[in-house]
This record gives sequence, C-alpha cells and structure tokens, in this order.
Amino acid sequence: MTTDEVLIRLAEGNARFVSDRLKGDLTITIKRESLINKQEPYAIVLCCSDSRVVPELIFATGLGEIFVVGVAGNVASNASIASIAFAVAYLKTKVIVVMGHQNCGAVTAAISGEKNGPYINQLLSLINPAIAASAKMATVNDVAKMNAKLTANELKSKSEIIRNAVDNEGVIIVSAYYSLDSGKVDFML
Repeated sequence: MTTDEVLIRLAEGNARFVSDRLKGDLTITIKRESLINKQEPYAIVLCCSDSRVVPELIFATGLGEIFVVGVAGNVASNASIASIAFAVAYLKTKVIVVMGHQNCGAVTAAISGEKNGPYINQLLSLINPAIAASAKMATVNDVAKMNAKLTANELKSKSEIIRNAVDNEGVIIVSAYYSLDSGKVDFML
C-alpha cells in the first residue's frame, strides 16, 4: 500500500466509525493465527492513552493493521520514540500518525502548571513547547492540536532511524486531531 492509500484507508475507516458502520469480523481466530509469526501494520499511531481514544475503533481496523503507541498527551518521550522507531525499522511501516484529541487531560494538566510529582511533571513538561507556541488565550483543544503538530516534527529530529526513513525510505509523518464530540479525525497535512 502506498502512503496515500494508507491515509485514505484510515480516513475511510474513520468515516465508518463516525457513521456507526463498523464491520464485524467473525474470523478473528483465523486472523489471530495468521499474525502469530509476523505483523505488517500499515500505520503507526502515536496517541494519548486516554480511555476514550481507541485508534483501532476510531479507524475501524482489526488485528495487525495499526501499531499503536499510547502515552498521556501523545508526547515524544524516549519510550514512544523508541517504539515508533522499532516499527519503522523492523516492521517497515511507512505512515506515522500523531493524533491529539479534544479535551485532553494531559494537556489540561500541563496548562494548569500544577506540581504532580517527578514522573507526571516530566511527562507534562513535554507539552510545554505546544503551550508556548500557542496563542496566549489558546484553548486546551488549540494546544492539543499544536502539540500533535510539534510532536510529529520532533519524531524526525529526535530519532536518526525515523529521520533516515523519512528522508530516504518514503516514510511520512502526519499530525491529526480526534474530536470526542463527533468521532471524526482531521488530518493536519
């Protein structure tokens, strides 16, 4: 599949999700068995670990189709970058989607500036560039969109594997925004 075909497939799956037309697959056992020794996901989705954000449903995909990396605030932490680089290097996945979402709790917490202990503060500090790059009176949702864009850019700058794949192997990175209200994903190309 080309990168354009992958984006079309994701958009079509999201349209099915939005219109409550998810396809039921009654052959899960067969699909699961076909994936025992290999996987070939056509997209990587870096998303928030928010329980309302489930990429497999949002894009109407099944087992083995997308490689999901979930972390609060969909940030480029060391672990998320390494996971994405792994999928690029070893699974040869060509499309990376960085998806922010409406009413993100991690973005809300980062904006509040409250102290939450070293681990949460370290995670939330990765959202600070999006806060700084947003307009002074930006909403949580504006910052979430900016965070997705900046994180998409960061993946290439922070990982030699990802950078090489984008520059030489046809890998693309796109940011996206998921609306909890409508279920729609807008790709920010």
